[in-house]
Amino acid sequence: MIERLVALSVRQRWLVLGLAVAITLASALTAAHLFRINTDVERLISPDVSWRQDEIQFEQAFPQRSNLLVAVIDARTPEQADEAASRLAEALSKHKDRLPVVYRPDGGPFFDKNGFLLMSQKELEQTTERLVQQQGLLGPLAADPSLRGILQAMGLGAQGVKGGQAKIEDLTQPIGQLKDTFEAVLKGEPARLSWQLLLSGGKAETGDLRRFVITQPKLDFDELQPGADATALIRRTARELNLTPQNGVTVRLTGQVAVADDEFATLSDDAFLNNSVTVGAIVLFLWLALRSPSLVVAVMITTFAGLVVTAALGLLMVRELNPISVAFAALFVGLGIDFGIQFAVRYRADRFTQPDLAKAIRKAAHGVGWSLTLAAVSLLAGFFSFLPTDFRGVSELGLIAGVGMIVAYLFSLTLLPALIAVMKPPGEKEEVGTASLAKVDHWIIDNRKLVLVLTGLVTVAGLPLLYYLPFDSNPMHLRSSKVESVATYLDLAKDPQTSPNTIDVLVPNRDAAAPMAERLRALPIVARVVDINTFVPPDQDQKLATIEDAASVLGPVLNPPRVAPPPSDREVVAAIKSASTALRGIAGNGETGPQKEIVAFTETLDRLANATPALREAAAAATVPDLKGLLARLSGLLSPEKITLENLPEQIRSEWIAKDGRARLEVQPKGNSNDNAVLHRFSKEVLSVAPHATGAPIATTRSSGTILGSFIEAGLLALASIFIILSVALRRPWDVAMALGPLVLATLWTLEALYLIGMPLNFANIIAMPLMLAVGVAFHIYYVIAWRAGVADMLASSLTRAIFFSALTTGTAFGSLVLSSHPGTASMGKLLALSLFFTLLAAFFIVPAFLGPPPKPEEKGAPAKARKRAREPEGVVARRAV
Repeated sequence: MIERLVALSVRQRWLVLGLAVAITLASALTAAHLFRINTDVERLISPDVSWRQDEIQFEQAFPQRSNLLVAVIDARTPEQADEAASRLAEALSKHKDRLPVVYRPDGGPFFDKNGFLLMSQKELEQTTERLVQQQGLLGPLAADPSLRGILQAMGLGAQGVKGGQAKIEDLTQPIGQLKDTFEAVLKGEPARLSWQLLLSGGKAETGDLRRFVITQPKLDFDELQPGADATALIRRTARELNLTPQNGVTVRLTGQVAVADDEFATLSDDAFLNNSVTVGAIVLFLWLALRSPSLVVAVMITTFAGLVVTAALGLLMVRELNPISVAFAALFVGLGIDFGIQFAVRYRADRFTQPDLAKAIRKAAHGVGWSLTLAAVSLLAGFFSFLPTDFRGVSELGLIAGVGMIVAYLFSLTLLPALIAVMKPPGEKEEVGTASLAKVDHWIIDNRKLVLVLTGLVTVAGLPLLYYLPFDSNPMHLRSSKVESVATYLDLAKDPQTSPNTIDVLVPNRDAAAPMAERLRALPIVARVVDINTFVPPDQDQKLATIEDAASVLGPVLNPPRVAPPPSDREVVAAIKSASTALRGIAGNGETGPQKEIVAFTETLDRLANATPALREAAAAATVPDLKGLLARLSGLLSPEKITLENLPEQIRSEWIAKDGRARLEVQPKGNSNDNAVLHRFSKEVLSVAPHATGAPIATTRSSGTILGSFIEAGLLALASIFIILSVALRRPWDVAMALGPLVLATLWTLEALYLIGMPLNFANIIAMPLMLAVGVAFHIYYVIAWRAGVADMLASSLTRAIFFSALTTGTAFGSLVLSSHPGTASMGKLLALSLFFTLLAAFFIVPAFLGPPPKPEEKGAPAKARKRAREPEGVVARRAV
């Protein structure tokens, strides 16, 4: 039947070519019309999995918590960070069409008024006590919030030191900050004094200088970067607001949307390089294998046409590609070219003994058709084994790739023979094969037991390594840490207060939140639990009393009966000189550290007094605005109102209470949450208390089990189905076992080698395993068929030449991924290269040793053709069978 199909394709070559052109053009139009890549990675796992159902329920309860784009704002001072976040949030809120949700989780009117109530009682008492101690500084500043008042306060401080009411060290820190600010002004550099830092002792944690603006953009999953439009809008808005490093503010973007967009941008950055290297190398290896421009062009056209048709069929079946199923293209090129090389090399071998082109093509079909059929059916079964798994990404890849094998098989037996017949390549001048390798063949057969024993020893010795081979389920380790979103994510993950790796727990109602929070706080790995009660604290009465006591002292200080009018430049100069004189009075001889700092500050004051009025105005601009803001904020913080769920802002309430009444708790881990050990322990402990918890750490740990389980399930199903198919086809299960056994060994060696080189399995490179198993199955089937046909010298035959160059082209199609700057993709390329090496090692050396000499005519079950060919001279057998 195969021979008749090929013969028909040769006779009706122009009709076949016409049909192929028509089908390819129609497929190209269909693929172009339907082409869509859904980059939503959540679709990669089946929604029927239990932990995915928990995720879906959470997303339905709090839809505003998914697909977030987060602006991380860092500034030189807390005031500058607050101002930048407020301005950016206000500007972005005007673009509801592209950013429906915009809010600040850490600032705004609510926090400005009720910030003290949200502190713990201990933290509140420490803060109010410190403010009361600083009333001597706050009073003069509130009465005269100007540069004059600031310098008069410094003069009063000097008098207090001179009178023994204060220590000279108490002035050192504010003097140092004022000096740095005035020096920057005198140099013409940007300057801004932070009063929050000044009152807190000049120390600032990273969290004090960092603010967040959270947005939920409208996404277009038809694009490779669904959030590109929103990202561009935020960056452009930040520039228009002068929120730039030159002005002391850095705006970085992270979150699910930014990370995903940057990941696909990284992949596309390398696309041209990878494709160029792949195409160039494939053409080179095809030439080395076929030595004929006509045959190279024929195989390339056949592969390209099959790829287009497969793309159209795939889109018709799944409607849209996903980030994993899009790999069908590289897979089809690798395996499709393998079919083409097998047929073309066999044609070359038969053309050497058969000058007639049509007869040589038909003879090639007779010689290779059965093995191609078995390989195609086995590959089809292998890829379709992924269909029932929960890993939807690979399931769809298996569906498209399996159909692609049918296309590649049919095109190799129709379009390729028709193209060869039309192009009419010249006949072969010498026998195809490598006769010099016959010595290796003989050595393998003569030392078969040694090869098998060594193979067994190496395999068994490496088996314990498989137990220690890690699986890195952290998706952040597959992404480039050089891109902004990932670098920012990793930076935030180091601090439990800002870590994106939090876990969400849903409870039936608000009343259930407090007991669950207590259970979660008791876990050793938990740093903090935030819930609705964090914003409506139960101990407000005690806090209000503490605030009221502080307000009774600080209220008159912060709200004096009379505020001095703005000073003239002459009054400012007088205040500068007066402060300088007062400070020199306590500086002594300037021998101690504090005295030296005071002397240096007075010198700066003298220069400021002698400078232009414009520089003194700049000094006022650098110190006064944030002072007024601080005084106003302190007044607001000292007059809070009791918070209830009813007067809580809707934005905050909706973040913690769903419309159906369920409440959310956010659990933050201790330590670096991007560390795998921390992540796994965190997930395990929280799940022990809240089995239906969800979030990035849960998804990371649970998805590893789902994906590994899918690959194990598909692998076992593929091996079983391929074994059954080959057993039925070859009628000798032992021969099938001998063919598949070395393939299993090659897989074990690959995994053992991974441990030795220190490369873990991960979500990306594990996809390489079924790809190379598919290649290995095809190679081993070719050898088994040839062995049953009586071929003795495998390595010296044209079959090995075909397999070798097929492996090189397949490896190139996949192995070019090593060049990618995307760590996950590069790791896939490395594993493919490693797996290919062991697959070839097994095919060239272990399979012949497993099979042994070809069956003799008298052996039971040996095919009649094998008995006939076994009586022929060895060279004739090789030419006829291979």
